[in-house]
Amino acid sequence: MSASVTTSADLSDRSIMGDERLVRVSRMAYTVAVAALALAALVAWRQGDAHGFAMIWLQNGLFVLSLALGALFFTMIQHITNAGWGISVRRVAEAQAANLTWIWVLFLVPMGWLCLTNHEWAGHGHGLALVWPWADMAHMSAHAHAEAKIVQAKAAYLNVPFFLIRAVCYFAVWAFLSAWFLRTSRRQDETGDPALSAKMRKGAAVSLILFALTATFASFDWIMSLSPAWFSTMFGIYFFCGTCAGGFSAIAVACLRLQSKGYLRGVITAEHYQDLGKLIWAFGVVFWAYIGFSQYMLIWYGNLPEETVWFLARQIGSWGWVSFALLFGHFIIPFLFLLSRWTKRWRGTLMIGALWMLAFAWIDLYWLVMPVVPADAATFDTYDALNLAYSTTTTGLSNPLNYLVLAGFLGISIGTSTRRLSQGSVLCRRDPRLAESLRFENI
Repeated sequence: MSASVTTSADLSDRSIMGDERLVRVSRMAYTVAVAALALAALVAWRQGDAHGFAMIWLQNGLFVLSLALGALFFTMIQHITNAGWGISVRRVAEAQAANLTWIWVLFLVPMGWLCLTNHEWAGHGHGLALVWPWADMAHMSAHAHAEAKIVQAKAAYLNVPFFLIRAVCYFAVWAFLSAWFLRTSRRQDETGDPALSAKMRKGAAVSLILFALTATFASFDWIMSLSPAWFSTMFGIYFFCGTCAGGFSAIAVACLRLQSKGYLRGVITAEHYQDLGKLIWAFGVVFWAYIGFSQYMLIWYGNLPEETVWFLARQIGSWGWVSFALLFGHFIIPFLFLLSRWTKRWRGTLMIGALWMLAFAWIDLYWLVMPVVPADAATFDTYDALNLAYSTTTTGLSNPLNYLVLAGFLGISIGTSTRRLSQGSVLCRRDPRLAESLRFENI
């Protein structure tokens, strides 16, 4: 809700126009990215584990992708609901979402390279089978015959040409949508045409449908098919919750950092931060927990081996601790921490909460991507026997490559976003609802 209150918003160029301050941040982020990725390449070469490096690359690529997708969803729901309060923070979300115009490089280029390279020397088949085992059915049949029989029935969908075509379509849709919303919004900065707001609102209706379809099937293709015999009809919405947890948190952190550098003074207030905190709490904490529990409960109740084994892989060895940490770190602790309106209104506590959620959004994706379902899981009579046999299984979280690649990808993402913000206004300055956003007050 909103109310008419006096505002002390600073709408001077120093407050709302990108300048050298953001250019310096962008340069620093790019420098960190180059250094981190160069060091990651050296460490990966010394480790000599092509499969492990490919999985780390995929997981961190998915993380920066999820931040951009979350920002795109935020932008679209602001338009479709005709929300006035979000005008003050929407440009930050638009710039973050526009990373979708280049993130395809992290996926399509490695995918293309894998398709043209033989990896039998690494003991993981060849081509895309280095990551996705279904890409080499001959190798899969020889090492996991029972699983291969299930996967063979999905060959019409899980085949390399169709997989690559779908990937190109996903990125084409995301790149077009993110670029269109940012371009149209900036055009309004210049013209002040209120018809552009109506145009973006109508566009958001179609865009949300495309977003739902592409994000869902992308999660099926790139994460769920890592264990191709396993399936969950709720997996797409679970991935969506993760994009909200990370994407909304990244928007909050970016807004807080912008204000710390003198931007958007009085434009973003405790009222806006409270609503950002509400979205993080609702989508990234509560809804995530609801979907996660529902998926687990239904699979546990159904008790089908091809379904339950996926969760068993996340309970054996050290993975049990990661599952336990997600329960508390992604739900119980942030639920209690962000429940109060004051932790969402105070900048320090919101920053802590947003960074915490970003960390656990990354851990959640690690938990989705990295565990390997034991090929002989079906041969054990009890869970205890399986757990005992794989009690020494480690998570790989101590591998420095995880954090070097993460720093590299985040550096590119931050550098590109801040560079984009430096090239124009950091505020949707001529949106017809800006005055409403500046007067916004939670009641």
